Amino acid sequence: MQPIVTDQQKGVRIITLNRPDVRNALDTQLRGALAEALDAAAADPDTRAVVLTGAGDAFCAGLDLRELEGMAQRSAEVNRADSRGLADLLLKLVTLPKPVIAAVNGPAVAGGAGIVTACDLAVIDPDARIGYSEARIGFVAALVSVFLVRQVGEKRARDLLLSARLIGAEEAAAIGLVNEVAPAGQALATAVDRARALARNAPGSLAMTKTLLVAVPSMSLEDGLRYAVEVNALARERDELREGVRAFLEKRDPAWRG
Repeated sequence: MQPIVTDQQKGVRIITLNRPDVRNALDTQLRGALAEALDAAAADPDTRAVVLTGAGDAFCAGLDLRELEGMAQRSAEVNRADSRGLADLLLKLVTLPKPVIAAVNGPAVAGGAGIVTACDLAVIDPDARIGYSEARIGFVAALVSVFLVRQVGEKRARDLLLSARLIGAEEAAAIGLVNEVAPAGQALATAVDRARALARNAPGSLAMTKTLLVAVPSMSLEDGLRYAVEVNALARERDELREGVRAFLEKRDPAWRG
């Protein structure tokens, strides 16, 4: 069984974590396959947005506990390299030049919740639960915390990380951890609809916006504005703006290039 399954639907690439027998737990093979699938989506001009979901009744149960148990016997250097690989995977989701939407079809726990946090948008099934449960097993949600604090604020991040509790779909939406609670059984379909809407926007503008959103939060107000001025000026010089304005005035759909 392939650890990742992909499907292309009119500009939207659906990437499915495919280890349903272990609730799509992230072993080394799955993590590597996911990174490759994301790179392929980034390089494909016909892919304008990505939807990430899980096979079966779970989104992702986090790191594979059998592998995690064995890591205690490894050297510090090996563990650091493995952690760096997971950090790179999360960063790849955040910095992918195309929008990534998580379709949370079932439980998203620990590292699985971290993947959701790293996506641009998230749609969740009303029966799904999400949480950062690492402290329950003596682990630390170290990598995920970097993204979580930015997303929900320090007080809420402290609650989620220190309690290690799983929260329901409505609470996840209320605190901004996910964007929408889908109708029952429709998380994937709802995420694909959102992805198609995003895919109608200019691909270069989306890529530049994602870069802006990564860079600005760590800057001072003055530095952020200086950076934004440069991005704004660059956007004015691009063919996409000329095409977008022309299409609007001519009352037609823009013909974006990949």
